[in-house]
Amino acid sequence: MRRCLIILLLVVVGVCMRAENVDSLYKARLQYLPYEIEMPYNPVVGTYIQRYLKSEQQMARLLARADYYFPIFWNILDKHNLPYELCYLPVIESALNPMAHSSMGAAGLWQFMPSTGKLYGLEINSLVDERRDPIGSTEAACAFLKRLYTDFQDWNLVIAAYNCGPGNVKKAIARSGGKTDFWSIYPYLPNETRCYLPIFIAACYVMNYADLHTICPDTVWRYPMTDTVVVRERLHLSQVAEIVGIGLDTLRMLNPQYPRDIIPGGKDYTLCLPAELVTTYIEQEDTIRQHRADELVNNRRDEIELLHKTGVSGGYSVNGVTYYKIKAGDTLGAIAKKFHVSVKQLKAWNGLKDDNIRAGKTLRIGK
Repeated sequence: MRRCLIILLLVVVGVCMRAENVDSLYKARLQYLPYEIEMPYNPVVGTYIQRYLKSEQQMARLLARADYYFPIFWNILDKHNLPYELCYLPVIESALNPMAHSSMGAAGLWQFMPSTGKLYGLEINSLVDERRDPIGSTEAACAFLKRLYTDFQDWNLVIAAYNCGPGNVKKAIARSGGKTDFWSIYPYLPNETRCYLPIFIAACYVMNYADLHTICPDTVWRYPMTDTVVVRERLHLSQVAEIVGIGLDTLRMLNPQYPRDIIPGGKDYTLCLPAELVTTYIEQEDTIRQHRADELVNNRRDEIELLHKTGVSGGYSVNGVTYYKIKAGDTLGAIAKKFHVSVKQLKAWNGLKDDNIRAGKTLRIGK
């Protein structure tokens, strides 16, 4: 019995020593990072590091996306003389997914609300949402971060304010008796923001040291080398895809700021392409503009009429796509008539094999 207790005690001591060694290792590695922003380590940070490391698939996707997005971020952060490590904010905001959209209405890599995005010069309308544009949204984020730093003169407080707004940080400072250190005002911050800086520090750790934990980028999520061209006339992504020889899904992935696949024209817009296809685009630009132009960009009356009818037909639009929620007594024929489309089209758009539909289900109206 005594021998068993001794063995158990040795195991517990060993576990504690290993935990202490892990904490010391995380702390040392964070201190080694050549960063301007302070990266303190504590058990809260350690908890979030472990959560990231346990999500190996998520980490593999993040690393692959970082290979594409981080050079874009670094270039713009450098232009604004901001710390490179701010590139980890989109890791925790959107998991580096430009299509990320919160329930509150924030969107894009940096998760701007529409009002904030427009305040910092982003175009947001039916055809363009520059919150999803890696370059435009990063420019806006840099302007916002510089303003926050002017207010707080401390990067940890800036990061907190990016999450909960400068007003909440100022309230926390006042409630703490005027203290201006994140960990001093920690108890007075909103619950989500208390975790925000520790998660940011954890993200910095895992994105720098993933390889030491045998986590590698997911090759499925690799992006091509890219370049941009200027588009001044209305253009549909399908026109580009079909002439230059690129998958439409790939083109959408590289140009997420055009939710309806239409570049409006009328002023300078950017189109991102794989670098090896830029010359092809330039050489074929006239052909691209003329390809299926009447169908895709010149004559949009049917689509405009369909959107106009949604208000009286019970339809609704999400990211430029029209939907209809089936009501009791509805038939495919009646719904088709309501939207001035055919039953055959409804079936094709929704993958239906027969005419059977159920109340409460949603139908897509259009491609």
